Amino acid sequence: MDALLDLLNSRPLVDGEEQDALADPAAGRRWAQAHGGDGSLAELALLRETRDVLQDVVRGQRPPTALGPLLEGVHQTPDITSDGLRWTVGTPPHARLAVEAILAWAATEEQAPGRLRPCANSECRLFLLDRSRANRARWCSMAVCGNREKARRHYERTR
Repeated sequence: MDALLDLLNSRPLVDGEEQDALADPAAGRRWAQAHGGDGSLAELALLRETRDVLQDVVRGQRPPTALGPLLEGVHQTPDITSDGLRWTVGTPPHARLAVEAILAWAATEEQAPGRLRPCANSECRLFLLDRSRANRARWCSMAVCGNREKARRHYERTR
């Protein structure tokens, strides 16, 4: 779940400028290795593509079927163990992180529908996973985006 949010949030706006943690090969390699990948150029290219499609899907700009082409060649194999049935995902090595992110998104949508969403601050590109009981979280960070939005609304009301 954390890797999914890290991927979705790997292209934020910082002081009005886009930062992309996966664009620079060295920085992208570090990001991928920190998440269990190898940081190859093929892996980084697929991660960027997966991130962009997932962001659009979470924002509602593309249907979930847009993720289909990213899962070509992926298969699951059942494995019976003493603990029960376990499914193993088979994928090319460079695609493992991207596939895991898509599977994490699917699990989130199944177990907590509507809780993964973009920040409500129109000037923010980050995403949040609402873990609150009431499912009313709106901002990626109350300290940053929440306070800015509240201050903006207060200014507009008092103006």
